Amino acid sequence: MPSKNMLPKGKRRHSVRAEYRKIRTELTEARAREKELADAAHLAQNGDQSTEMWDTAELMHDALPNPSNPYLRIANTAGTRNEIQTPAERRYEGLKPLEPAPQEIHVLEDLEPEAGIRSFIAEAAAAKMRLDAYLAKALPQISRGRVQLLIENGQVTVNGSKGKASHKLRGGEQIDIEGEPNPAPLRAEPEDLPLDIVYEDDDLAVINKAAGMTVHAGAGSLEDNRGTLVNALLFHFGQKLSTSGGELRPGIVHRLDKQTSGLIVVAKNDIAHRKLAESFASRDLRKVYIALVHGNLKSDEGTVDLPVSRDIVRRTRMTTRRAGGRQAISNWRVIERIDGAHGKFTLLEVHIETGRTHQIRVHMQSLGHPIVGDTLYGAPHHIALITRSSADESLTLQRNFLHAAELDLTHPRTGKPLEFRSPLPAELASLLDQLRT
Repeated sequence: MPSKNMLPKGKRRHSVRAEYRKIRTELTEARAREKELADAAHLAQNGDQSTEMWDTAELMHDALPNPSNPYLRIANTAGTRNEIQTPAERRYEGLKPLEPAPQEIHVLEDLEPEAGIRSFIAEAAAAKMRLDAYLAKALPQISRGRVQLLIENGQVTVNGSKGKASHKLRGGEQIDIEGEPNPAPLRAEPEDLPLDIVYEDDDLAVINKAAGMTVHAGAGSLEDNRGTLVNALLFHFGQKLSTSGGELRPGIVHRLDKQTSGLIVVAKNDIAHRKLAESFASRDLRKVYIALVHGNLKSDEGTVDLPVSRDIVRRTRMTTRRAGGRQAISNWRVIERIDGAHGKFTLLEVHIETGRTHQIRVHMQSLGHPIVGDTLYGAPHHIALITRSSADESLTLQRNFLHAAELDLTHPRTGKPLEFRSPLPAELASLLDQLRT
């Protein structure tokens, strides 16, 4: 049943908005006339007070007394008072006081040692800084890594106590550094180590490197600078090695990974070193590796063209998944497919056009077929039987199944082509025989 308040049929589309506006306008005008009359009566009774000055201090009695307070709230234009808020009881959690700009750390120049100890006072700007971060800024000639090494060795004290790298300073502490911040550079020393010399003349030598031998040491410590290929080269060739690589890498033109075996060329003078390095850079020489990977590659040959860069999470690894890496090209060809009691494997011949760190290893991982024994890139530590057996017949390889088998180059002085070949080491040949059964 229709409501009695409904408009008659035919007028339901008509709006009452115009009538409402008319009534509202009339009321507004009436109030304005009343206000004008009241203002006129007040002016006639009290006179004109437009020139009277007001004391603003009386109007601001509700404001906070300390204008420097970062949580200051003043009376608003309507004359109402905002609630006083303290840092402990803030209405808005995101509201923070302005922080002063950090002060600049002054560089400590000409800090001369007394009795082998360098002493100074941490400035006020060092407050809330880590000890190692402050020293790295105050002493920019020392790397942060070297600073941390000094701290770990107990050569840095703060107010007489052994310092820690993570120690937060307050400013004003007495800091003492014992010993030389920058030690003298290390140099490799000769060692009587076995060396398989494939070829040697006055300009170069070709070595068949064994797995487990590092090519050269880093600049870390004297203890790490032992047992390397460089140590063996210095013993066998004396000073007849190029110096282009520095005192830690005499004669070294290119490298092989520690757990990779095979052929590596060494320069015996700087002219040969430069020409061999140019051959590597222009890809005028040929390097072929033998690799055994897990699984069965579908194709008989292929190319991996993926840039290689350092893994930002695990710094000892390389990766193909980051942008901006260096170009790396690996061409592979299947030599043999193995399907035995320990699973499926593929023996490959890999020809690399570039020589990036871990190139073949990371490229094989990118295909989903890591190199046998290469646990850093996903290979299992043990190769177990496919069928269950009560006896433990799993196989283990204490190195990577990667061998630099062929090296073809042009002699840097005579221009004569040189070709070198290296058979598989005994431990790799033995593993292949076991996997084939």
